[in-house]
Amino acid sequence: MPKIKMPRSSPSLDMTPMVDLGFLLVTFFILTAKFRPVEPVVIDMPSSHATIKLEDKVMLITVDKDGRIFFDLGNPVVRQNMLKNMAERYPAVLQPQLTEDFVTRFSNLGSFGVPVAQLKDYVMADEGDRADLDKTVSGIPADSLSNELGDWIMAGYTEFVRYAKEEEGMTDDDLRKKGLKYAIKADGDTDYEKVKKVVDTFRDREIYSFNFVTSLEQEPKK
Repeated sequence: MPKIKMPRSSPSLDMTPMVDLGFLLVTFFILTAKFRPVEPVVIDMPSSHATIKLEDKVMLITVDKDGRIFFDLGNPVVRQNMLKNMAERYPAVLQPQLTEDFVTRFSNLGSFGVPVAQLKDYVMADEGDRADLDKTVSGIPADSLSNELGDWIMAGYTEFVRYAKEEEGMTDDDLRKKGLKYAIKADGDTDYEKVKKVVDTFRDREIYSFNFVTSLEQEPKK
């Protein structure tokens, strides 16, 4: 009896579900991605062999080569409350300007380096105009007679602690171990006295632990 031959056909695979899944993943990453804010100044950091990674919960003070001081604190909710805290410290300047749009824009801004009196004009400017302003701003005052930097540091610290306890349930012990960290990022050509103003401001607020941000120095080839 002859054998029955089954018709042969090439195997096929329907890729439609995989394509759909690919587009879903791309859409998810686009919608959830958080773009890094544009830095107002370019800093040529000194190099070192330190490999400690800068943590997420960090208050960053940047000093450019001209000695201008910029301030940044990442959490948007903390930034909003920090701005309101500063409005209580500078009621004549900030209270009349404290609109919802201003607060929202400030919370997503990133690093800034202007005196309190110029803050709203800087925040409400278009991105292109703000980039031009970054070239001419004077930086945050840190002199003995007008130390707005110290007020920003204390307002940021106060609101971070409040947020950590109320929203994240952190205890005082947690804050000591995993609380807010402080860092100074200064240009390698910055005059030492300019950086010392920032260090003295931290110490005057009884903050004695902070890091200097550096670029990793390459080991010489053998």
